[in-house]
Amino acid sequence: MSDFNHEFFEIADVIPAFLPVDMQTGANNGQWVAMKHVGRLVCVLIKGAGTAGDDPIITLKQATSNTGASAKGLTFTRARVKIGPLASTPIWSIATQTAANTYTPTSAASPAVIAVEIQPTDLDLSNGFSFVQLSIPDTGSNPQLGAAFYIAFGLKYLQPVTPSVLA
Repeated sequence: MSDFNHEFFEIADVIPAFLPVDMQTGANNGQWVAMKHVGRLVCVLIKGAGTAGDDPIITLKQATSNTGASAKGLTFTRARVKIGPLASTPIWSIATQTAANTYTPTSAASPAVIAVEIQPTDLDLSNGFSFVQLSIPDTGSNPQLGAAFYIAFGLKYLQPVTPSVLA
């Protein structure tokens, strides 16, 4: 496999969606990421334990610009999940669902890592949708710390410094 001949950041990038925040505040909208030169994008939420019932709702949207123009849902059918003490939860579970642009794990009371992987062909490319955003609506009335980031990989143009996927 030739990708092992490249450094990780020559073929991939890690981009913050939103920095650590109390997700009950509603300030949980990730940056818009361009899929133009990306083979796949992994949208990741990492969260601390919260209060039962205040489950985070992973929400994906697509848009025609990096400002969210014409935003609409981006559907997916699978999420990878690690729920529980992270040191003792080494294996990902795969959660499947009917195509939807949201996923709600029942994980509020436990720490968790939830990831959704998409590729450009999942977007409405024929109508100019080429940007993606991960967001988590307000999780409820109790504190719950969380942060989200993207891993863009399969960059189409290898470079010592990866081009920005934010524009």
